[in-house]
Amino acid sequence: MPTPKQMEKLAAEAARRPSPSTAAPEAPLPAEYWESVLKDPRADTTGAQMRQRRLSEIQRHVLRVSCRRCERTVEIQTADAVRLYGANAVWKDVAERLLDNTCQQRTGRHEEDGCWPAFETP
Repeated sequence: MPTPKQMEKLAAEAARRPSPSTAAPEAPLPAEYWESVLKDPRADTTGAQMRQRRLSEIQRHVLRVSCRRCERTVEIQTADAVRLYGANAVWKDVAERLLDNTCQQRTGRHEEDGCWPAFETP
C-alpha cells in the first residue's frame, strides 16, 4: 500500500499528464464512422427483413433456423427449400414448418408447446 506522501506524488503526476482526448458521450459520431457502417454488407438486410423474404429472393446457399428452447438447429439448402416448399414461400413460414412439432421441451399446454424459432445467418 503506498504511503500518503507517495499517493500525493502520484496524484500530482496524474494531474500534470495530458489526458487522452475522448469525445463526450453526447458528441456526434464522425461521418467516416457512419460511412463504414452503411458500407458494411451486413447492413443490407435486417433479421426481420430476411424472415419476410420469399425463398426465390434469398441469395444465401444455406438457410439455418434453431429453437430457442431446445437448442435444436435445422439447416437446409436454399435450392432444396425451393424444391420442397416453392419459390414463393416465405422463409419464416418454411422455418416454422421445419421446426414444427419437434421441440424437446414439452409443457403439456398446446399454447406453449413447440419450438421458438431463432433465425441465424450462416
